[in-house]
Amino acid sequence: MMRHPRVWMGLLLWLAFSSAQAEWAVNMLPGATEVSRSVFDLHMIIFWICVVIGVVVFGVMFWSMLIHRRSTGQKPAHFHESTTVEILWTVVPFVILVVMAVPATKTLIEIYDTSESELDIQITGYQWKWHYKYLGQDVEFFSNLATPAAQIHNQADKGEHYLLEVDEPLVVPVGTKVRFLITAADVIHSWWVPALAVKKDAIPGFVNESWTRIEEPGIYRGQCTELCGKDHGFMPVVVEAKSKEDFAKWLAVRKEEAAKLKELTTKEWTLQELVERGDKVYHTACASCHQAEGQGLPPMFPALKGSKIATGPKQGHLDIVFHGKPGTAMAAFGKQLSEVDIAAVITYERNAWGNAMNDMVTPQEVLALKQAEEK
Repeated sequence: MMRHPRVWMGLLLWLAFSSAQAEWAVNMLPGATEVSRSVFDLHMIIFWICVVIGVVVFGVMFWSMLIHRRSTGQKPAHFHESTTVEILWTVVPFVILVVMAVPATKTLIEIYDTSESELDIQITGYQWKWHYKYLGQDVEFFSNLATPAAQIHNQADKGEHYLLEVDEPLVVPVGTKVRFLITAADVIHSWWVPALAVKKDAIPGFVNESWTRIEEPGIYRGQCTELCGKDHGFMPVVVEAKSKEDFAKWLAVRKEEAAKLKELTTKEWTLQELVERGDKVYHTACASCHQAEGQGLPPMFPALKGSKIATGPKQGHLDIVFHGKPGTAMAAFGKQLSEVDIAAVITYERNAWGNAMNDMVTPQEVLALKQAEEK
């Protein structure tokens, strides 16, 4: 290799550039919105400006090293100042910065212009899920990770969208300016969908604004990008863009489901029905901390199997699920889950893993607690 350095160097460069051109996996993608394409164009403009500067600077440097090397008998020039050179190295960088600043400023103005929105959605970050509320539409729901536990624990092959799939995606219509009002209920999160060029911190007690207008139907994936606790990596974002007609149908169905859920509060539930529903709720909202079999992760996340809470008075169990426990990782689920789901998950915890309390908390009891809190 040392006998033919130029040949080997040329081969290595050819391999590097050919593989980079084959995939371009390290570069940004244009995205699915006008703003995301503007960001991509801005990125490429600045990238090529930097490439040209690098080629010119290193070209001049290597040319000078080659032509003016000592072995050719070159004599160094002696001078103290050059007005022309000083003007050039001031004007040229200034012009380059202006060329970069003009499109950058235009893009930033676009990004921050949230006026004249056609649909407003409140996004709230929780550990470790997202809550979406369509303002003025009476539709809201949580979006949880849908990747099976078997894949996470390497007991099954990883799926195509491993850790980037949810049970309820955020659905928006195409060709519509959608404004996002982004906040958090516990710690700082960050809502990021690269294809939409949207990345905003979700901060408790503070609302950040962003917007998008998706032009083509499709599914766009992102993640929480602010370290927010144990399951930060299990907090994906999925946005599904539908045609305006399909979105209207979807919205009508969600409104019907919301009305039916309110009716379920007055239903007379059996113990078995609540346990079956609570099983699903537990593995969606509680298992990440208390684990699938209720064994917990002491001392941070105590076990529920055989615990004093799950086998004690049901009013105390309801109180801690509804209000949480200050100073611990136990969140308050009173505003996160419906009356039916709170009743179901408590009933499940009291009758699973050998706890066998054979009692139940009804949705009416949860509703009564909620109404008492609102007085």
